[in-house]
Amino acid sequence: MNNNYNHPFHLVTPSPWPITSALGTMIMMTGMIKWFHYSFNEMMIMGNLIIIMSMYQWWRDVIRESTFQGYHTMKVSLNMKWGMILFIVSEIFFFLSFFWTFFHSSLSPNIEIGSSWPPQNITPFNPFKVPLLNTLILLSSGISVTWAHHSIINNNQNKFMISMMITVLLGVYFTMIQGMEYNEASFSMADSVYGSTFFLTTGFHGLHVLIGTTFLIICTLRQVKLHYSNKHHFGFEAAAWYWHFVDVVWLFLFMFMYWWAL
Repeated sequence: MNNNYNHPFHLVTPSPWPITSALGTMIMMTGMIKWFHYSFNEMMIMGNLIIIMSMYQWWRDVIRESTFQGYHTMKVSLNMKWGMILFIVSEIFFFLSFFWTFFHSSLSPNIEIGSSWPPQNITPFNPFKVPLLNTLILLSSGISVTWAHHSIINNNQNKFMISMMITVLLGVYFTMIQGMEYNEASFSMADSVYGSTFFLTTGFHGLHVLIGTTFLIICTLRQVKLHYSNKHHFGFEAAAWYWHFVDVVWLFLFMFMYWWAL
């Protein structure tokens, strides 16, 4: 700890990474628009590279502050937990807006789509084939990440690494299967409000699975360097909370957008 502090909080030193991240995001989004309209993707790639470099260096600084400099006291950790909880709450409302759109369109389908749901000429997925398999995969990954949490609390490093690798593999497997499902779909995002809501919601969920998988990979690599202890492992705990949130969202997706929509 810095002996100049007479309080338990961490006053963050000036950092260039927030502004470089914001610039990278602006460049990436502008480049994405150019890519959509003019098939010019160099600007989007440059923005993504700036974001990745900013993320890497920003997270490196956070790891140094928490693991090696001891700035993440119990008070700081508590505030970070509340921050993660509020972030997940905001994500809940993010997906709630998609479900609201889905129910608004499905419970009272317009005449433009044949006054039926699913709309005429759209063949939905069989929920008891690939979607059910993906449900089992994500539920299994939720069990394995819980196993990892209990392992780190009990200071069992070997079981923690095994359970984390299982969780990461299941996350990658889910993404691969969802990609195959998209490739074999009989409808596209342009096929009425059904295609729009289906691909928008499942696509954003797939993006969250990718982010969560990356989160867990970073946690696994950090534990190779023994960054976590049974008392100090909020980085992993936040990843586990996020992964459970992704699991729960998928259960609602499966029940309503696959099963109930038939």
